[in-house]
Amino acid sequence: MAKKKKIPKATFKVQGAGGQATPAPPIGPACGQYGVNPGQFVQQFNERTKHLNGMPVTAVVNVYNDRTFDFIIKSPPASVLLKDAAKVAKGSGTPHKEKVGKVTMAQVEAIVKTKINDLNCFDNEAGKRIVMGTARNMGIEIEG
Repeated sequence: MAKKKKIPKATFKVQGAGGQATPAPPIGPACGQYGVNPGQFVQQFNERTKHLNGMPVTAVVNVYNDRTFDFIIKSPPASVLLKDAAKVAKGSGTPHKEKVGKVTMAQVEAIVKTKINDLNCFDNEAGKRIVMGTARNMGIEIEG
């Protein structure tokens, strides 16, 4: 007899530092609300994201009726990757007047390669336009 496919009782998103998450807010309360053991979730999350060294990462968590769970790790936000590439602390408050940094087209392509599965596009060209738009809105110039 074939196994029954589990249907999630609830799905929620939570964001934490890759490899350095703790059961403290916001992760602990979000997990506890759906009956997920925060310690167990954090341990698995840190194990799967330890290569990201504290970069913020989103996880989409599916919770089932028997209180088991699974989760999918998304790539870090484009804004974080752009700040890292441009070596700036934060984006500009007035992005069209004040520029805070520069990234090369090669760096944009590398960011697209990292995020292509999570972007709302079908090819790398559209992905580049999305990332370049994010950079412009942060006050980061694109060279090349």
